[in-house]
Amino acid sequence: MGLLEQEKEQQLLRKIADGETIESVEEMTEEYKENLIHLMLMQADSEVAGAFGYVPWIMKAPTTAEMLSVATIAKDEVRHGRVMYKLLQELGVDVDDRVKGFDFTLRVGDEVELGVTRAAQDDRVNIFYYPINTWYDFIMFNVLMDRGAGHQLEDSELSSYGPWRRVMEGIMKEELMHVAHGDAWLVRLGRDPDHREAAQEALDRWFPRVMNIFGKPDSKRNQIYRKLGLKRRDNHEVRLAFQEDVRKVVERAGLVMPDWTPDWERLQEDATISG
Repeated sequence: MGLLEQEKEQQLLRKIADGETIESVEEMTEEYKENLIHLMLMQADSEVAGAFGYVPWIMKAPTTAEMLSVATIAKDEVRHGRVMYKLLQELGVDVDDRVKGFDFTLRVGDEVELGVTRAAQDDRVNIFYYPINTWYDFIMFNVLMDRGAGHQLEDSELSSYGPWRRVMEGIMKEELMHVAHGDAWLVRLGRDPDHREAAQEALDRWFPRVMNIFGKPDSKRNQIYRKLGLKRRDNHEVRLAFQEDVRKVVERAGLVMPDWTPDWERLQEDATISG
């Protein structure tokens, strides 16, 4: 790192420590810009991939009222993606070429469990590679993934990057409406003897997938995000807050909270047993 870059970094870190926001590319170090773009691409790609996964359920929703609900949720996700891509354009990302270059309709087979791995080269959170095959799946996306995204994006509302911070209030309000839609349906399905078993099966399948999206505790990348003010909390801290939030609605629905063992702990256990 050259002297000018060191001075720039010191100035940037001072601003962040003083609670000031970064407003322009000129204020950014290369490290800051690279990590900011990575996080924002993850959000933008996930919003668009999520919307594309929801679209078929406009036609397959159980009632005409739900057709409108699903269409509104899909529209919200496309809007969120566009808001984020617009910010990325201002940072020099060619977003239209990006969207044309990736298949955001791509989904893995029903038998595939990705764990913490990826299925393609776009930056969507890997939960958006799984297919939504049933209404129970759609509801679990609202309950779990929209809730998980909300917990992750809480830090973005306090991001050191001002333009991102300012758009998050509107995005978060809509995400919370999606969660409320899912919660109402989960309670309805869980308390109905005809649907309780299928709802529990979907919960058992989707909960571990969503728990995996938060990343490993105290990861090096998360440490960098926190240093730069792009995140405030460790991955595992966010995951535990999400888990307790899910537990409340699962109990209201009369369902059983699923177990989850992190992949990294499972690998350690397997190594101990084999050793």
